[in-house]
Amino acid sequence: MFHRKMKTVEYDRENLKPVIRSSICTGEKVAGFQNVNTGKFEEVMLIRDNKDMDEFLTKYDVSVAEIRKEW
Repeated sequence: MFHRKMKTVEYDRENLKPVIRSSICTGEKVAGFQNVNTGKFEEVMLIRDNKDMDEFLTKYDVSVAEIRKEW
């Protein structure tokens, strides 16, 4: 009934790119950011369903077209 407005969190768009990592075996998905320079992946949240995905997109102001999937 009363939903809080989610604040967007800024991230370094020049050095970090949004990535969804998905396990081939279990199908588990994790959203996070990968450093373009070092390749290091930083997990942000577990994606269990579309609601979690929408939360990630809204919180970090990311479009679906920007996200890269990795297995």
